[in-house]
Amino acid sequence: MKAVVLKAFGGVENLELQTVADPVPGPGEILLRVRACALNHLDLWIREGLPGSKVKTPHVLGSDVAGETEGRRVAVYPGLFCDACPACKDGRESDCPDFGIIGAYGGSQGGYAEKIAVKAAHLLRVPDGMSFTDAASLPLTVLTAWRMLKTLGEVKTGQTVLAIGAGAGVSVAGIQIAKTLGAIVIATTTDAAKVDRARALGADHVLLAPPAELAREVRRLTKGAMADVVFEHVGPALFMDALKCLRPSGRLVTCGSTSGAKLELDLRYVFSRQLRILGSRMGSLAEMHEAWRLVEAGLVKPVVDKVFPLDAAAAAHSRLESRGQFGKVVLSR
Repeated sequence: MKAVVLKAFGGVENLELQTVADPVPGPGEILLRVRACALNHLDLWIREGLPGSKVKTPHVLGSDVAGETEGRRVAVYPGLFCDACPACKDGRESDCPDFGIIGAYGGSQGGYAEKIAVKAAHLLRVPDGMSFTDAASLPLTVLTAWRMLKTLGEVKTGQTVLAIGAGAGVSVAGIQIAKTLGAIVIATTTDAAKVDRARALGADHVLLAPPAELAREVRRLTKGAMADVVFEHVGPALFMDALKCLRPSGRLVTCGSTSGAKLELDLRYVFSRQLRILGSRMGSLAEMHEAWRLVEAGLVKPVVDKVFPLDAAAAAHSRLESRGQFGKVVLSR
């Protein structure tokens, strides 16, 4: 089969379309003919050489997959887990010591390919009328956003959610999910071109403001009440500014660090206001099915920024690295 292979860690020039052996399904797995695979920032980090990652080159990236098997149109839950440890038996698969993500870590090759072997139990029905490109854009970000907002953020009707970085795939999903939970959503962006698109997703307010002005603007919009939940994935570039947007006993949920891995945190601000900082890593299979019901009901819609052919994976990576996208960048066959 054809696959885009990461030959070595580094720049986009290390992504090359090659002919490789077809994957061989293991116990409980099926062979899926890939029709589309969406990119995530995780792909960029692994390509560059993610510290602590056990990925070895040559490697096939790609976690968000949609395709066909035995006449069925399906997307795939991206998680990998042992199904035997106490965490797995308790329904907390993302706490499994062996937890991985397709094409990222855990020993699995990914979806930048014509075929992939996946667990049969991890298949999700693609709704009628939805394209493979749209379907591939959804699983990882919808699951991540659902866990961040519903499970960890405990968002309730009438509460205020501040969604950072309106154009990112996880924020696109997060804005929509927060609205299904009955929240008032304030989205943020530093790109004027993304303001109207964030509103179209359902954001009640969109702040076009630098991080240092966030707290003042949130205070103005909430008449001093501030946000109940901050939905964050950027990291040190605005972490403390985002934290200052919370009401006392508010929750900040984070799933990423696109601006870096380390930050300086004023703990006095955290304990004096009794704030909660919650880390989130994708989610369980049960949470995936809960979130996918929103997709099937049309309550969360796919937002695709740009589609590239499989042999243009390097250009797709460059598009995602530019941070100019709104929604998901997808490879399609």
